[in-house]
Amino acid sequence: MADRLDRSLQLAHLDHGGAEWADLRVVVLGLGVSGFAAADALLQRGAGVTVLSGPPTEGEQEQATVLEILGAQVRFGAEHQQRPPERTELVIVSPGINPRHPFVTAAALADIPVWGEVELAWRMRPSEGAAPWLTITGTNGKTTTVTMLEQMLRAAGKRAIAAGNVGTALIEAVLHPQPFDVIAVELSSFQLHWSSSVSPYSSCLLNIAPDHLDWHGSYAAYRAAKASVYERTQHACIYNNDDDITRVLLEEADVVEGARAIGFTLGVPGPSMLGLVDGVLADRAFVPDRRYAAQICTVQDLTRSLGSTPSGHYIADALAAAALALSFEVPPACVRDALLAYTPEPHRGQVVATTGGVTWVDDSKATNPGAAAAALSAVEDVVWIAGGQLKGADVEDLVRGAAHRLRGAVLLGVDRAMIATALARHAPDVPVVQIDSVHTDAMDLAVRHAASLARPGDVVLLAPAAASKDMFTGYPQRGELFARAARALGGEQS
Repeated sequence: MADRLDRSLQLAHLDHGGAEWADLRVVVLGLGVSGFAAADALLQRGAGVTVLSGPPTEGEQEQATVLEILGAQVRFGAEHQQRPPERTELVIVSPGINPRHPFVTAAALADIPVWGEVELAWRMRPSEGAAPWLTITGTNGKTTTVTMLEQMLRAAGKRAIAAGNVGTALIEAVLHPQPFDVIAVELSSFQLHWSSSVSPYSSCLLNIAPDHLDWHGSYAAYRAAKASVYERTQHACIYNNDDDITRVLLEEADVVEGARAIGFTLGVPGPSMLGLVDGVLADRAFVPDRRYAAQICTVQDLTRSLGSTPSGHYIADALAAAALALSFEVPPACVRDALLAYTPEPHRGQVVATTGGVTWVDDSKATNPGAAAAALSAVEDVVWIAGGQLKGADVEDLVRGAAHRLRGAVLLGVDRAMIATALARHAPDVPVVQIDSVHTDAMDLAVRHAASLARPGDVVLLAPAAASKDMFTGYPQRGELFARAARALGGEQS
C-alpha cells in the first residue's frame, strides 16, 4: 500500500517534460497515430513501455517494429488486453478505447491511473516557454474551425500548427524540436474523456448533439466529455449563442478567475459576441467600445473566395475561429485575410459534379444526424443518400425536419432500416431505395438510383448521418467513391 501511495504522489508531479519519467512502467493500450506517438515520447524519456493492441494493420506492424527497436515490448491480440501486467504504474489509452473496456476496468480496480495521449502531451510540455493551447471541440465543425484558426495564427506571423484530432498527434506538436508559438487543438469527446488537467489559453464548444452514444454509454456522459473543454480555461471561453446547451455548459464550468465568456451567433451580436449584421461578420467582443461592432469580412467576400454562398454552418465556424484568434490578439486584418484565403477540407459540402442539371454534393463528413440536418437545411429539392453506423443516435428529428425537402432517399449501410422506418413515418410519400450490398460497389448503385430519382434543378446530397466503417475505410473513401460515381454519370474523369 505504501508503494502505491508513493507512486501516486510521483505521478502527481509528472506535470512537465523535465519531470522524472525514467523507469516509469507504462502500458500503452492501442497503437495508431496517438498510441505510437505516446509510446515514442515515453521511450525517449526512459520509461519502460509495453504496447498492447489488437490484430495489427500493415502500418501498425511497421510501428511496432520501430518501437521494439527503441526498447518497447509490443504484444498483439485480445488475450493481452484483459488486465494490466504486474507492476504497471500508468496506462495510456488510444482515443478509441472506451471506458468500459476490460483492461480499463481492471486498471481502475488496481488504482492505476489511466490517461489519454492528450493528457500525456499536456504533462510533457516544457516547464518554461510552452506553447499555449487554443482548444476546440463540438459535434460538428471541429476540423473546419481548427484549420481556419491555424491559418489565422500563421497570417499573424505565428509559428502555429493544428494538432490533436486532426493531422499531427498532439504530443508530437508539443515536443517538436522547433517549438511552436501556439497550438490550435482539435479535441474529440474521446480525447476529452481521458484528459483531466489540460488548462487551455482559450477554448471553444461549437455545438452539441447526441453522437458516439455507443462509446460514451449515454448522452449525459457525451455531454460531460464535451463540456470539459472549458475546464481550467485561462483567458476566453467561446460558446455558441444559437445553441443553448453550450452556454449552459460554460456556466457550469470551473474556469480560471477572470476568463471571459465570448459568444458567436448567426444573428445580430450582443456585447461580447461575434455575429452577422446585414451580411457582415462583425466583432463586438474584442473592440475598445462594445457598443459598436468592427467588421471582419462580408458574406459576399466569402462567396467570392469560395465560389459559392457559404452555409450558415460554415459562417458559424468562421466566427468561432475568429473569436479564438482575436482572443490571442491576432490582428483583425489577419483574421480577414485568412478567411478569404481558406480552402475547405474535402468531403464537407463540396460540389463534385453537375450532370443533366443535377448538382451532386459530397458531405460524407456528415457522420451524425446533426451534421446531416445542417447539410439538408442548406438545399431544397434534394435526393438524399444516407446510412451507415448510427452509433446509437436517433434520426427521428432529422427526418421530420427534412421531410419537406426530399425528392427521394437512397439508403445504404448497416443501420439503413432505422432511417427507412423514420422516413416511412415522417415522409411516407417520398420514394425510398435501400441498397442491400455491403461492399464498396454499393455507392455506385446508390448514385445510379439517386440519378433516376433526381430532376433538373435538384441536388443529390451525400450526407449519411452515420459513420462509415461498416462498408468503407472511412468517410474519405465513402466521399471519393460518391464523387467518382457522380462524375462518371456525365463522362467526367475522376
